[in-house]
Amino acid sequence: MSAMAAEAGLLDAVRRHLAEEGAEPTEARVAQALREQGRMLGGAEVLRTAARLRSEIAGAGPLEPLLADPQVTDVLVSAPDRVWIDRGAGLELSGVRFADAEAVRGLARRLASVAGRRLDDARPWVDARLPDGTRLHAVLPPVAVGCTCLSLRVVRPRAFTLAELVTAGTLPPGGDRLLAALVEARLSFLISGGTGSGKTTLLSALLGLVGPAERIVLAEDSAELRPDHPHVVRLETRPANQEGRGAVALDDLVRQALRMRPDRLVVGEVRGAEVLHLLAALNTGHQGGAGTVHANAAADVPARLEALGTAAGLDRAALHSQVAAALSAVLHLVRDRDGRRRLAAIHVLARESTGLVVTVPALRWGPDGFAGEEGWPRLRELLGI
Repeated sequence: MSAMAAEAGLLDAVRRHLAEEGAEPTEARVAQALREQGRMLGGAEVLRTAARLRSEIAGAGPLEPLLADPQVTDVLVSAPDRVWIDRGAGLELSGVRFADAEAVRGLARRLASVAGRRLDDARPWVDARLPDGTRLHAVLPPVAVGCTCLSLRVVRPRAFTLAELVTAGTLPPGGDRLLAALVEARLSFLISGGTGSGKTTLLSALLGLVGPAERIVLAEDSAELRPDHPHVVRLETRPANQEGRGAVALDDLVRQALRMRPDRLVVGEVRGAEVLHLLAALNTGHQGGAGTVHANAAADVPARLEALGTAAGLDRAALHSQVAAALSAVLHLVRDRDGRRRLAAIHVLARESTGLVVTVPALRWGPDGFAGEEGWPRLRELLGI
């Protein structure tokens, strides 16, 4: 038997003993349980075993140290010996190992239970939020071939500032001042980019610049935005229960948000029928609204919104009219080959003679920072600089 398997067996035995006694895994009770298993460990080993049990009962087990690392944004498990982390420079293999595939499955099911969700053979995947805000996604075999796939997206309690994003290389020097002007001018904008490009991080930082007297109402599928602001109202979707009832969709939240006197209406991710209500709100006096959208390039955003609007029942011409009147700018983020995130470009919106909306590059990040392009005069006009 391997050392890892032996340790797992010992932990299982202690866990069963504590469960039978209904006891918390304190140092004294762990030491007693170990003695009953015929194991005499030193004080440091007892403390380590107690901490391990607490993390498995109330935390993320062997993943707990990774989630506690302030540099880690994602933890991905694809096999017992394949635990990947992202510290902002691309995925890297961690040194964490599980005893076997069953241990991964057990952790995924326990985390789902902590989130109040079901994860079993009848419902083999889950997408939920843990009590500390961590985003959980898991898929069980045989849907996930070979081993349970577990993904954890860490939500930090404090948002980055724009100055910190400049230091991290996400924004070019001076980019913080320009984006601060965008927020102050109350321009409505979308942040576009691929998965993991930093859209939520940048949006949280920008919302922290909103005046303290303004009321921000957030509508999100999963509560990930953490703006440093004194007046934030947070709304989050809810899945249906096991009977298929009680679901609350994002477009429901946007409708409710409009009745809550928002100075700034923000949709965490625009990906469905909520696009209609968001555009309508931005066209009826709710200036300075924002959201994120998945797109490969800023130029693709109008087509992405068109697809979402069409699926929600809005015809093409009406959608483009709404977009032209509602939005002023698109901020596009990319993730380089080395895994680093950066604001690649800022586009303004323009309407062609056909009535269709297009984006026009205003600033692009080059070797010397932001460089002005065709739409720069229009952006300067909008910013009043």
